[in-house]
Amino acid sequence: MKFELTILGCGSAVPTLQRNAAAQVLNVLERYFLIDCGEGTQHQLRRFKVPYNKINRIFISHLHGDHFFGLIGLLSTFSMQNRRGELHVYADKRLQEIIEFQLKLMNSRLNYPLIFHHLGREPELIYEDKLVTVRSFPLKHRYEAPANGFLFAEKERPRSICREMAEAFQVPVAFMHRLKEGEDFITSEGEIIPNERLTASPPAPRSYAYMTDTLFRESFAEYVRGVDLLYHDATYGDEFADLAKATYHSTATQAARMAVLAGTKRLLLGHFSSRYIDPSPLLEQARIVFPDTELSKDGAVFEIPLIKRSRL
Repeated sequence: MKFELTILGCGSAVPTLQRNAAAQVLNVLERYFLIDCGEGTQHQLRRFKVPYNKINRIFISHLHGDHFFGLIGLLSTFSMQNRRGELHVYADKRLQEIIEFQLKLMNSRLNYPLIFHHLGREPELIYEDKLVTVRSFPLKHRYEAPANGFLFAEKERPRSICREMAEAFQVPVAFMHRLKEGEDFITSEGEIIPNERLTASPPAPRSYAYMTDTLFRESFAEYVRGVDLLYHDATYGDEFADLAKATYHSTATQAARMAVLAGTKRLLLGHFSSRYIDPSPLLEQARIVFPDTELSKDGAVFEIPLIKRSRL
């Protein structure tokens, strides 16, 4: 039942000895999602022992090099390892042109289906299966590289049946699926047995949002309302607020304000400028506004645990 994030790189445009370019892997119930793919990502996947052959979906926030320069190398490695399963890439439509052009110049072709899904500039559902949804939403970055954020969320689980109570009221097996959906049970004598007497609430669905390379906008809070963990651009500290605005990035304090506005449970700062050898001052600034803040670090794993709810 894992829902955990592995940071592969939390640096910005210029990688450092401590921080690789932007990339991370989110494991949602054994679905492995790669989010951004900066230069060196495949090395980080090996370094941190991520089962990268399980990655079937890649989400690229925007077309600046520190977020996708590692993609062609990873795609080529998959091919050399005789991958056969489909690989889906969600990105600006121009990324498909870039990858196809690179493959053409190299006179190369992949031996597995590579399927591109073009992101728009409106909030939309871009992936769904029986347990998980992924949504994209527009952010505010430079005009030549419009950026999108991503929201990954579990679906609501069915209610759990209390077997002893179900047997006591002689609930037929054929009715069990209706109990899981929240329906009350009516006995043969006409007595209504409330669903909450026969079932228990499932754990709360978990969620994670990724917002990088963006100006701070209060309205963006609606996209990530109530998420369990929010990763937010914190390229600069307050002392460089003007530079953050000029380069279409955010400060650590602005990231914290976003967490407050959205009512998130935890905040994870990332995309640090190379000028910060130690980003601890950014953490201090953010925690003044939002205490439950942490710093990204290459190789760090952040788990979102299951939280039990009351029976009702």
